[in-house]
Order: sequence, then structure tokens, then C-alpha cells
Amino acid sequence: MQNAEQKTALIAMSGGVDSSIAAYLMRQADFRCMGTTMRLYRNEDLGACNFRTCCSEKDIEDASEVAFQLDIPYEVLDFTLDFQEKIIGKFVRTYEAGGTPNPCIDCNRFMKFDKLLDFAEQHGLYYVVTGHYARIEQDEQTGRWLLKKGVDAGKDQSYVLYTMTQRQLAHTKFPLGDRNKPEIRELAEQLSFCNARKHDSQDICFVPDGDYVKFMEQYTGKHYPAGDFLDLDGKPVGKHKGAVRYTVGQRRGLGLAMGEPVYVCGKDMEKNTVSVGPEAALFSDTVIVDDMNWISIPELTEPIHIKAKIRYRHAEQPVTVSPMEDGRVKLVFDEPQRAAAIGQAAVLYDGDVVVGGGTIVDVPKQAGK
Repeated sequence: MQNAEQKTALIAMSGGVDSSIAAYLMRQADFRCMGTTMRLYRNEDLGACNFRTCCSEKDIEDASEVAFQLDIPYEVLDFTLDFQEKIIGKFVRTYEAGGTPNPCIDCNRFMKFDKLLDFAEQHGLYYVVTGHYARIEQDEQTGRWLLKKGVDAGKDQSYVLYTMTQRQLAHTKFPLGDRNKPEIRELAEQLSFCNARKHDSQDICFVPDGDYVKFMEQYTGKHYPAGDFLDLDGKPVGKHKGAVRYTVGQRRGLGLAMGEPVYVCGKDMEKNTVSVGPEAALFSDTVIVDDMNWISIPELTEPIHIKAKIRYRHAEQPVTVSPMEDGRVKLVFDEPQRAAAIGQAAVLYDGDVVVGGGTIVDVPKQAGK
């Protein structure tokens, strides 16, 4: 039985249909609610349009209208400086170091479930509520809070939530976790929400046109110079347009005629070179992961055989996870995986339960590759 204090919630309202229905469901459950939208950037600062991103001016208008309709107080919180430092800055640094960042994971980690929980506690609100498709349960035997996949497999967002701590999980609710997207759309239509038919946000919110290199050049004032494409023997085979423009596994847009399809296999940012080779060279059975966050277990003390995803849209694959002496973990997949990229997240699953996750920091080359 929840006491009065626990029947209070801060609703993170992005302006989209999911968070709007999350707010509605909490109101239906008799929670005292407050709505909020995090202002993470200003459109004019990024040259961004209002549509198909999150946290834009149009999103703030939509969130405010839904909050008014639900009769809940609403406030916009300005986190633009923190967002620039912790999300955009890291995004740029990761690309410049040759990695592939995932700013949505960092936003969840450093903004949504950090700053919003602090704000909620300061205002006497017990829970932070979002429209994510995932579930939170408590393990009756261990007492640990568990993060589980959403019921709608096509919308499951547990991968981008793996950084959540026990404190955050204990004070977070995901009302959509056991529902599917068509059901949410239909409910929003019935409620005549202004955003019932609004498109889901696409791409990176602060790079709405998808041209992240143009954004980086505008943001940093730098120009990322051309350099050499190299084959796997280190011989120049053409000119690239700046190493930051290429990601491991990329085939399109290379502009190389080598008699067979070639793919980006690696980058040397100091030398400004991009290595290309056949698709077979992209496969590796081992990745090294750092900055681990364990959820269903307090720590890893011995090897376990579970499943892992190395990209958001990657199908889970069987893997042996072993602790290393330096605190990192080694993932050895039963079958080699394609295009594991430094900077991306490796998230571990035991059935529907997220065991933990971390950042890929190395992809050792297999012998003979």
C-alpha cells in the first residue's frame, strides 16, 4: 500500500504522444502530478526546425497544452548549459576520437534520470515518470530493482536505459511498459490530445537533419580535413572527406571503385586515415566493455553465459561475459558479430531482464583478420 507521499509524480513531458499518455495514466491512478519539459537547447542556436525532434519549442507548446487539458501544473526546466557540456560535448569528443556515440543513452543518464529526480525530490514528488517502453519490477528474493523489456517488442527501449541506478529505478515509473504503441495512439485519439497523430521523434534531437558533421563544424568552428582511405595492408586507395564522417560498417558514400564492395573497417584519427576492406573483416567475436552499470546483480565475480546487444537495433546474441582485473568486462560471442563500434553500448540480457551494460572501448581483431 502506497502512502500519500508515494502517490506523487513528476511527469517528464517531451511533447510527444507517449509521455502525454503516461501523464494521463498517472492521473487516472490518482497520483498528484506535475508536468515538466526539459529545455535542452534552443532551436535558433542549432539552426533547427520545430518538427520531428524532441524538446523543441513546438514540443513545449504541445506538452503545455496536454498538461492544461489534464489539469496538472506544468513547468519548463532550463538545462541548456548542462546539455551542452554533458551531451553535446561528449558527442563531439567521441566522434573526434574515432568512436560512435549514443547521445540518447547519455541524455537518459545525465539529464532525465539524474536532474529530474533531484528536482522531484526538492519538490516533494516521489516518482519520475516517462513514456519509455520498458518495465521496472523489484526482485522479491534479492530486493534489487530490475529493468525489464517493454511488452511491445518493436518499441522496447530498455537498451537506452541500462545506465539507471537502483535509486533511480526505485523512484521511476514507466506506465507504458506493458502496453503497445497502437493502443497508445488510439487512447490519445479518444482523449483528443493535440499530439495524438504526431510523428515519433527521429534521429538525434540536436541534429534533426541527420548531418552530424555539419553540426559539429558549426558547433566547434573546426573543419575536418580530407585524408587517405587505406586498404587492410595500409596502402592508399583513395581520398576520404574527413574521418569523422565515417562509421565502422559503412558501405555507402565511400566513392571507391575497388572491384568489389568495401566497408569501413577502422579509423586512425591521429593520422586521419580510414581503413576499408571486405565485409568479412567487420566480424569479431570479442568486445571489451568499460564503465559498467550492473542492475540485476551487484557485480560480476565469475563468467556468465547470457545474451547481449551491441546496437539498439541489434538482435540479442549469446555471449560469455567475464570480469577483467581492471574492472572492465570481456564479451566473447558464440558467433562473430558484425561491425561492433567503439563508443556504442553493449547491453546484457537474461530473458526480459537487463543484467547491466557499458560502453564498448575495444574490439580486438581476430587472428588472420
